[in-house]
Amino acid sequence: MSTGRVRVAAVAGVAGLVVGIAATLTARRSEQPAPGAAVERRVVRPDRAPSTGLPFSAGILAGDTLYISGHLGRDPVTSQLVPGGIEAETRQSLANIGEVLKAAGMNFGDVTTVTAVITNFDDFATFNAVYQEFFPKDPPARATVQVAALNAGAHVEMQMIAVRR
Repeated sequence: MSTGRVRVAAVAGVAGLVVGIAATLTARRSEQPAPGAAVERRVVRPDRAPSTGLPFSAGILAGDTLYISGHLGRDPVTSQLVPGGIEAETRQSLANIGEVLKAAGMNFGDVTTVTAVITNFDDFATFNAVYQEFFPKDPPARATVQVAALNAGAHVEMQMIAVRR
């Protein structure tokens, strides 16, 4: 094959690749809402969730993004904090958040970011040990801050954002 034909074939191959990439990007863009388009928003109410009587939803699903309110380690039946301090509260908070994720058709693998609030950094290692049970591999981005006090005398509260994969 002459050099001219090789160049034409190479250019045609590159052009085909560019057209294929453009078609893929256009198809992906069409799967997303157009800028400014309304995104469906619904309140997520898990079957097993503590009732606080406070004016907020356990979660809000907007499109494929789930915004999960801050959750304390409350028993889903009694709505009281579980006994046992930071370890038990962390486990229960994560279990409650798991119910919100489940009600939205998601799981902990969909979580992209976590904001954790604890009342004593002396409990940080205990908090992390329980947290790692729920996020054993490739954990989400996270910020952990200490505050002077939490509602109901809790030791930990977590808020999350999840995006459906």
